[in-house]
Amino acid sequence: MKRALITGITGQDGSYLTELLISKGYQVHGIIRRSSTFNTGRIDHLYQDPHETDQRLVLHYGDLTDSSRLVTLIEKIRPDEVYHLAAQSHVRVSFDEPEYTGNTTGVGTTRLLEAIRMVGVDTRYYQASSSEMFGATPPPQDEDTPFYPRSPYGAAKVYGYWMARNYREAHGLFAVNGILFNHESPRRGETFVTRKIARAAARIAAGVEENVYLGNLDAVRDWGYAEEYVEGMWRMLQADQATDYVLATGTATTVREFTQYCFDRVGLDWEKHVRFDETYLRPTEVDALIGDASKAQTELGWKAQTMPEQLAHLMTDAERHSLGI
Repeated sequence: MKRALITGITGQDGSYLTELLISKGYQVHGIIRRSSTFNTGRIDHLYQDPHETDQRLVLHYGDLTDSSRLVTLIEKIRPDEVYHLAAQSHVRVSFDEPEYTGNTTGVGTTRLLEAIRMVGVDTRYYQASSSEMFGATPPPQDEDTPFYPRSPYGAAKVYGYWMARNYREAHGLFAVNGILFNHESPRRGETFVTRKIARAAARIAAGVEENVYLGNLDAVRDWGYAEEYVEGMWRMLQADQATDYVLATGTATTVREFTQYCFDRVGLDWEKHVRFDETYLRPTEVDALIGDASKAQTELGWKAQTMPEQLAHLMTDAERHSLGI
């Protein structure tokens, strides 16, 4: 039985990836931060009592700021594959907490890579890189596009990207960077704009709320379905050689258009319910991110199936279902 270690297992991508790996026969180990409350809602349906035999999901306490703990876990688990998904991943919040973002999203990557090198475990490593690394570089963006990050989050991800490449080239680690463009789902955090819009559309239609407050409606993004993207992550680590890949739909959609898709789904005019709030503007905006995933399609056989309008409908339907509608 293959063993996989996932950081960020309680997040959107971590939960979908856990489901995928368990379906493929893996034993999955996940790192969670110690807290007075549990944040395991996305993986509760997969949880097993630790007293059961043949456990397929095992959770461990740990933190990206604790090097010694990471070494201990790598030594104990000795994973065949490591998927590094954990990060302070909210771009707008990274402007308010730049040091924390750099320490976890950036340097945390180095701590994990160094733990793998020190233990000497034979593993394959996936680094969750981000389209935010491209920032102000004009689209379309692919694996050879220069980086121009426009946020502390994007800058931290660029650091993590180059550290993964450094450990690949200097130490022979099978390390890949998955440069994923925006990927969303009903499991996305409620403060992320797509989930926020889908949730608001459903709640306004149900009479629970009246308005939703948004920032830049003209920002252009390449939105895909997270459940499909974790399949791409797995395929990257099954390749014969370690290299870097972009995953994207190749489709440009504005926040305004995504909002219209969600509100159309519930039969409402979005312009009557959307209000502007400058609090949600970034100090430096990223105008357009549109990915070219040709390499992933050619070498991995991966192609996005769910386009932005379908995604908006899927997410809005899930919110209505959660309200009993």
